[in-house]
Amino acid sequence: MIEITGPFYADESEEDKKLFYICALIDYIARKTKNKRSVIVDVLGQERIGRAGELADFYGNSNLEEVCRVLMKESQIEPGDFDNVGACQYDIPSHWDIGRVYKRLIKQVVKVKNVDEVDAIFEVYHSFISDKIDDYNSIVYCENPDYIFEAFMTDKLPD
Repeated sequence: MIEITGPFYADESEEDKKLFYICALIDYIARKTKNKRSVIVDVLGQERIGRAGELADFYGNSNLEEVCRVLMKESQIEPGDFDNVGACQYDIPSHWDIGRVYKRLIKQVVKVKNVDEVDAIFEVYHSFISDKIDDYNSIVYCENPDYIFEAFMTDKLPD
């Protein structure tokens, strides 16, 4: 088995690493194409996202830029006009930072709602909290994972 490389925590399971990689990959592609993350999830589709998870061992050791180029070409992802990086007035979180936020949320959704991981990916990226996480001028992406999960579950930001 090939070891998945990247900014992982030593105690993360292989499944956590795969989910983290998928989330970082989605964010990286969205930044490159200037699309909302939900658009990237839709264009990639469940099968390709599931395959990315299955092939994360290989993808994790590949040049991220090359993997994204291949997926963008294969999926025929069109350029968009959503530039949350360009609009950011503060330090820009990395695709790894945002990938970790989404990974934590998706893991909680899988556990609490007892749904498949790919289904949870679609549900999370299509929720209102995704727009809040991807607004880098807000602090939502820096919030405690429980705060973000509560916002997701109640469909509003907690008081």
